[in-house]
Amino acid sequence: MSDVVLAARGVTQRFGELVALEGLDLEVARGGFVVVVGASGCGKSTMLNLFAGFDQPTEGHVTLLGEPVAGIEPRCGMVFQNYALFPWLTVRGNIAFGPRLRGGASDERVSELIRTVGIEGFDDHYPAQLSGGMKQRVALARTLANDPEVLLCDEPFAALDAMTRQVMQEELSRLAAATGKTVVFITHSIDEALLLSDRIVVMTARPGRIKTSLENPLPRPRSAKQQLTPEYLALKREIWESVQEEVLAHIAADA
Repeated sequence: MSDVVLAARGVTQRFGELVALEGLDLEVARGGFVVVVGASGCGKSTMLNLFAGFDQPTEGHVTLLGEPVAGIEPRCGMVFQNYALFPWLTVRGNIAFGPRLRGGASDERVSELIRTVGIEGFDDHYPAQLSGGMKQRVALARTLANDPEVLLCDEPFAALDAMTRQVMQEELSRLAAATGKTVVFITHSIDEALLLSDRIVVMTARPGRIKTSLENPLPRPRSAKQQLTPEYLALKREIWESVQEEVLAHIAADA
């Protein structure tokens, strides 16, 4: 069996005259944690939507486990920035929603997920009664409840305050290691990319292509303490210089 779980090969995506992606090639290995960074508008979210099957590429193809992604793909679970919880359902109801559509999830399984993401005692609370960090924990548990092959994360922590964001980064890193899930994570934060990733992919300014891909050698488990080490700072500088070129190109193109 191939170790490649998710792949984009020669993918171009056009929206009218706008070319969002052009000739994109990317492979994601089983159990990998790939973080994608790049200038705004470079096609990061477009790529994630193609992986999820929300859209189809204009050219090229996307595969999951060697099979074409031809429609919305239940084996890819999406975690959004805006939580996307049902306000009329409790924490337990939100987590159980997806599995119930397919025949149901046991109360034990839902309780296990509630414990896994650290929201015990809030089973019967509604989203309006939760903090932003707790809502994102529920969103993550709801995605995990469907037991997806791949977690697709579209800047899920961008709206959180700095301290909550750091806690959620460490939590997601722990969950990914514990479950062995394959993760593709989009962010504008190089620090977030360094804390989470096994591999960091930098995209070019629009039209989006893969500019560079590098393995993250920082030892796990990772925490904010590593951000002051020479190894961390050198890697951050290397990534920033690559991203900065694309940000400047993006600004120049829009001028």
